[in-house]
Amino acid sequence: MIDITSYVNGYSPVGDIIVMAVIIVMAILIRVTYIRQSSEFKMFKVILLCTLIAAISNLVFRQNMGKLGEYPEFLLYTEKYITHFSVLLALALYLIYIKNQMKLPESTGRKIDFISIAVFTVFASVDLLGMMFGFGFSIIDYENIQPGQYIPACGYLLLAILVLYILIRYGKHMYRPVVIALYASIIMSFVITCIQQKHNQKSFTISTLIFPAIAIMYLMHSNPYNLETGSLHADSLIENIENALKKKDDLLIFFLHITEGDRKGYKFPKEMRDTIREVSTYMFKRAKLFQVSEGKMALSVSLTINSDYSKGIDNIINKFNEQYAIYKKDYKMVIIRTMDELDKADDYIQMIDYVENRMLQNEIHYVNDEDVEKYKSHKYIVEQLADINSRRDLRDPRVLVYCQPVYNIETGKFDTAEALMRLRLEKIGMVFPDRFIPIAEKHHYIHMLSLIIFSKTCNEIRRLLDDGYFIKRISVNFSILDFKEKDFCENITKIVRDAGIPFDKVAIEITESQNEKEFMALKEKLFELRDSGITFYLDDFGTGYSNMERIMELPFDIIKFDRSLVIASGSDDKSKTMVTHMAHMFNDMKYDVLYEGVEDDNDQNRCKEMYARYLQGYKYSKPIPIEQLSEFLERENFE
Repeated sequence: MIDITSYVNGYSPVGDIIVMAVIIVMAILIRVTYIRQSSEFKMFKVILLCTLIAAISNLVFRQNMGKLGEYPEFLLYTEKYITHFSVLLALALYLIYIKNQMKLPESTGRKIDFISIAVFTVFASVDLLGMMFGFGFSIIDYENIQPGQYIPACGYLLLAILVLYILIRYGKHMYRPVVIALYASIIMSFVITCIQQKHNQKSFTISTLIFPAIAIMYLMHSNPYNLETGSLHADSLIENIENALKKKDDLLIFFLHITEGDRKGYKFPKEMRDTIREVSTYMFKRAKLFQVSEGKMALSVSLTINSDYSKGIDNIINKFNEQYAIYKKDYKMVIIRTMDELDKADDYIQMIDYVENRMLQNEIHYVNDEDVEKYKSHKYIVEQLADINSRRDLRDPRVLVYCQPVYNIETGKFDTAEALMRLRLEKIGMVFPDRFIPIAEKHHYIHMLSLIIFSKTCNEIRRLLDDGYFIKRISVNFSILDFKEKDFCENITKIVRDAGIPFDKVAIEITESQNEKEFMALKEKLFELRDSGITFYLDDFGTGYSNMERIMELPFDIIKFDRSLVIASGSDDKSKTMVTHMAHMFNDMKYDVLYEGVEDDNDQNRCKEMYARYLQGYKYSKPIPIEQLSEFLERENFE
């Protein structure tokens, strides 16, 4: 038991006022920096809210204790309990928050969650019961009280010890300097607690919660402005768009990509940085500038407070044209306005990326309804490819095998073919390779597609052989990315064996790589498969990059001359002579030459003169479903 005078005199409001001031400043910083509202950050904001409530309730309680006898006792009990409850909840959430940042195994995480909730529930309940039944905080009379501090104090101490234990036990799951900084903030809280206990003070109990909060804010959620341009980090752009969508605030977003800036460490010229800062500060009211990457910036403008935005657009473009005339730096600019068709922030980021990737250099493009429809179709393809990749079904009906028969000049028959991939998707129908292959490669879905078409091709070869047709081989295109897969050779041999066909009935087509690492991976895999009997084609010879030394290093059997060489050979004698000499050289080195894109008799006759062994093109057949290939084949005579 302690007298009221001693209890009140042991407290100064300074500590709680400082806590409230710091949290208000942090709230302002959060507001103006558009920190991404992740689940962890939302939990952190709840911690700040609990700390603020604890400081306010503690301040009000201490002030009203001096009015005991005039002030309702049940309100004093309520204010005291709110303080204890808020501090306990803040500490429990600290424990869960730090656990979440460590990305621990799910079972371990569940245990920590259970312990946190259990400790909070037990001590919050016991504290409430103590106030109700007199073994906790209790007002004896107008001059004496029972502090009952030991109940919440034990809860505070236990949760703080658990936080330290988690940091010590699982600290290796976090970046070490971050763990050290958290240690320092928690130790500082303990030091403050000990000092105030020594001086019989109760003024800074709540303030001990603010040190870890400042550390977390700075280490894990800080989003400082770039002082040279006034820009925020890219994550804040997503948060800015999400806020606008929630509030139905119409936004206009300017996206600028200086292509030279793609290299690491690039900085805009000083005069250009000054212009960007001027544009973002003065041309629109409360516009926000974001640094997406070294060479990419975005300006977000609220149209609600910028009704005359069209004038601002013209001013920005004029300013930019002035800068371009000075620095001559290649650029792309996308301008997009929020619209009903796009209801997620990520869609706007991806939409901008989609449009920008299809623009020419030094172009300004206003996103329109047609762009949105194309993007939605693109997004749907990405989702379908992701689903195909995750299902890993070699019989997936969405992946179709077409083929183009290949004419064998030596036999005068169609005895080989090239397998070609198509997608048939429910919402948009047939999708051709030039549209989905780049997407599949970008998102690393290509290998599953390659395995599916290879498996279906092998199974079709099995059917043709069973039906008595003669088929020398069918080739399948593989991306250079396929050869980076660790189990590539195992997957290929397993599919061939499962289909029950000879290995020489399939061929692999590859486009040469410029990258040394990719080349070595390709070389390793080809030589691993070489003895199986699989035939190898070099595809698209004559386009882009062709290194004769590298071609000689790889075990190719057939060189496919691209359609561009067929066209060039028909344009003038000099080109024809060049193509003829190249084909002659390969022929002398025991490679077979296949010409692609043969469309008429003139192409056919010219290619025959240029050492062709195989011909492929629309003269013979357009791509057809592989099930129709038998119409071009002959049955074997077993008599």
